[in-house]
Amino acid sequence: MMGAVAVFRREMRLALRQGADSAMVVAFFVIAVVLFPLGIGPEPNTLAKIGPGVVWVAALMAAMLSMERLFQADYEDGSLELLTLAPMPLEITVLAKIAVHWLTTGLPLIVVSPLLAVMMNVPADGWPVLIASLALGTPILSLLGAVGAALVLGARRGGVLLSLLILPLAVPVLIFGAGAVDAALTGGNAKVNLLLEGAMLLGCLALCPWAAAAAVREAVA
Repeated sequence: MMGAVAVFRREMRLALRQGADSAMVVAFFVIAVVLFPLGIGPEPNTLAKIGPGVVWVAALMAAMLSMERLFQADYEDGSLELLTLAPMPLEITVLAKIAVHWLTTGLPLIVVSPLLAVMMNVPADGWPVLIASLALGTPILSLLGAVGAALVLGARRGGVLLSLLILPLAVPVLIFGAGAVDAALTGGNAKVNLLLEGAMLLGCLALCPWAAAAAVREAVA
C-alpha cells in the first residue's frame, strides 16, 4: 500500500511540474467548444440541441492530447524499465499513472464543462447529468488511453497510432455520455445511459491496467 502511495505521489509531482500539459488540454477543450457557435451561428435552439454532443466530442479530443505522454517520458529516460523490475506489481504503477492522468486532465474538463454548457445554451436541467456523464466517462478515456499509450511505446508517429486505436473504442462512451444529457433534456430516462457508462467504467477498471502493464512489459523487454 505504501508503495502505491509513493508511486502516486511521484506521478503527481511529475504531472504538476509539467502543468502546461493540463493547461493545454483545458485550453483546447474551451477553444473547440467556443468555435462551434462562431461556425454555425448563435441561434439558441440549435446550440441547445447540439450542445451536449459538442461538449462531449471536445472533451474526447482534448483528452486525447495528453494520452501519449502517459508512459513516453519514463520510457525515454529508462525509468519505465526500472518500474517494471520493482517488487511492486506493475499494474499498480499503471493504475497510479492513470489516476494522475485523470486528476490532471479529466477532472479539469469536468470543472469547466458547466461554463461551456452555458455558452452552448444547454438548459440548466441538463448540467447535473452532463457533469455525471463526464465524471463516469473521462476515467474510461484515461483507462483506454493507457492501453493505447502502452501499445505505441517506441513507435514512430505514436500519436496518430494512438488516435486510431482509441477513438473507435471511445465511441460508445461518447454515445452514452451525450445520450444521457439528451435524455434528461427531452424527458427521457438518463439513468440508463449513466448505468451503461458505469458498467463500462467497471469493465475498464478490471481489464485496462493489466492490459496496459502487459504492453509495457513487452515494450521494455
